[in-house]
Amino acid sequence: MRMKTRSRAGNEAAFNFQDALPLGFRFLRRSYYVEGAVRAITPLLLPYGGGFLFGAPWKKALPCLCLSGHFFPTHNSLFSVVSRNPRSKTTSFPGSMYLAFRGDSAKILPVQMPICSCEETINEFESLTRDAGRVQRDTLKKILELNAGAEYLKHFGLGGRTDVESYKSCIPLCVHSDLEPYIQRIVDGDRSPVLTGKPITSLSLSSGTTQGKPKFLPFNDELLETTLQTFRTSYAFRNREYPIGKGKALQFIYGSKQVVTKGGILATTATTNLYRSQRYKEGMKGIQSQCCSPDEVILGPDFHQALYCHLLCGLICSDEVHHVFSTFAHSLVHAFQTFEEVWEDICADIRDGVLSKRITVPSIREAVSKMLKPNPELADSIYKKCMGLSNWYGVIPALWPNAKYVYGIMTGSMEPYLKKLRHYAGHLPLISADYGASEGWVGANIDPTMPPEQVTYAVLPHTGYFEFIPLEKPNGEETENSASIHYIESEPVGLTEVEVDKIYEVVITTVAGLYRYRLGDIVKITGFHNSTPELQFICRRSLVLSINIDKNTEKDLQLAVEEAAKLLEGEKVEIVDFTSYVEKSSDPGRYVIFWELSSDASNDILSSCANCLDLAFVDAGYMGSRKIKTIGPLELRILKKGTFKEILDHFLSLGGAVSQFKAPRFVNSSNIKVLEILSRNTTNSYFSTAYGI
Repeated sequence: MRMKTRSRAGNEAAFNFQDALPLGFRFLRRSYYVEGAVRAITPLLLPYGGGFLFGAPWKKALPCLCLSGHFFPTHNSLFSVVSRNPRSKTTSFPGSMYLAFRGDSAKILPVQMPICSCEETINEFESLTRDAGRVQRDTLKKILELNAGAEYLKHFGLGGRTDVESYKSCIPLCVHSDLEPYIQRIVDGDRSPVLTGKPITSLSLSSGTTQGKPKFLPFNDELLETTLQTFRTSYAFRNREYPIGKGKALQFIYGSKQVVTKGGILATTATTNLYRSQRYKEGMKGIQSQCCSPDEVILGPDFHQALYCHLLCGLICSDEVHHVFSTFAHSLVHAFQTFEEVWEDICADIRDGVLSKRITVPSIREAVSKMLKPNPELADSIYKKCMGLSNWYGVIPALWPNAKYVYGIMTGSMEPYLKKLRHYAGHLPLISADYGASEGWVGANIDPTMPPEQVTYAVLPHTGYFEFIPLEKPNGEETENSASIHYIESEPVGLTEVEVDKIYEVVITTVAGLYRYRLGDIVKITGFHNSTPELQFICRRSLVLSINIDKNTEKDLQLAVEEAAKLLEGEKVEIVDFTSYVEKSSDPGRYVIFWELSSDASNDILSSCANCLDLAFVDAGYMGSRKIKTIGPLELRILKKGTFKEILDHFLSLGGAVSQFKAPRFVNSSNIKVLEILSRNTTNSYFSTAYGI
């Protein structure tokens, strides 16, 4: 779709708005200011809903009506323009955003970012999901049009075609190793269209907590926009259930080291790519999620100092805090475990108005000191509340009385932390955040009242193109609790073709150059919202304990640990964290489970725990192998207190961010450093006798 623009010199030039607009802007209501005389002569592919193209004089506007994703001006009058910044002339045009792009002789300029309209956002979501199949086709078409010149697509002979059938017949399913040669060229500075039409200028690093080595992934502005769209959607539904007014969020978020590759590309974690973006900061203000802490804390080089200051800044702003957030439940638990140790020092800082000497990073110290004023009354109030708590139960609502909920990713490997997090949260609800990965976003939590263990995610059909590989278990492997990897795969199906109660592996095509990329996540379809599926995250497919024919996933391990943990309740001992390893240096090989405990437990109880763990793995291959002794007795190793904090510190030393850290549930043999940490911190070992000696 093209329209004519006239420059100040009077020369007309064709301007392709459809190509210029980032994909993410197509489906949201927006208001645009156009610099250049405009006569709209054809429909423009722009957001759903209504809007205006603003011209001069400023009060005059070209009204537009949007139907089926196309902007139709309601008249074709030619109007002149001004070069003044429109933000100086207006303050609240619904749905507008900071955006600028340049064309032949016209420019679309932004008007001011408003507070997110929850009603409008929900209406937009409802509109998108009513015809998710069409939206998916449009989304794929736009991705392929934007990246038509990409070498990767040309290599497989797509030839500029944008229909679903051609795409699936030409482009194969892939995993990260298939893309590594292309990504490495970007890392080395190749500015040609390798994976995307426009050069990639930023890279994200995956966590790498299992293999010990992070992966490079492409990151661009369009991916940032899909992130904000996902956050806006879940916020709208969340705010409908738990309304929050003007205020701030106590956010335990952390940047990581930013490195420049030899090719001049900035590489850092996906979360840091967000936190350093002004666009992201504005978007967070729009959904009432402004952090209590200054940027110097968020992006500071020392995690421990940043955590201390997050707690301090949160208490300084305690009356303004309306929710508590971190990317993962683990980070929230870690934050309040740290608070138990440092709260008296924080009280002293607030009372005297002088920051603790433990804060030595100059930028952090300067920024936080500006916020800190002597406040004996607040310090006394905090001290009194902390002294009145029973084993820190309900510390969050006690110190942040206006907080409505606690928010973060709480599914998958985060579920083991929920018991402790509920202890800290008291009566406040826990709400699981949206479903995504470093590669891109998949779905939003549109039912915030659902407990994290049961949460489902509605797939947002405009944030990427999604496929699902059907996974079937062979006969004889229908055990209720097993997330066995013995799957028979079928051909991938589209977003609207999935079936309720069946399980799939997610495949994603993104605006950032991933095409038919296997995420490795196993999900279950629980239902549909309009025509888009709602899914439940089950586990990571690749995280597996296996020696020969046995296959036990992260979910199987979690269920086994939960069952064995019941034996510790009588001694009031909790599992702080856990991981696993397959020991193959001996014959037969065996499973090794590592536990860090809150306090000591008796040898008899821990021996029983080893037996319980062994029997809790109900995969047929494992049970059969144990009975015929081709797999040896399971070993339970007890770790020193603080072992998992040491693993976290190692992760941070590699350039990771704590907000991205997930304790590895399975440690690969290639992750030598983590295995060394586990080995030197082992204090006791217990072998199972469940299948006989």
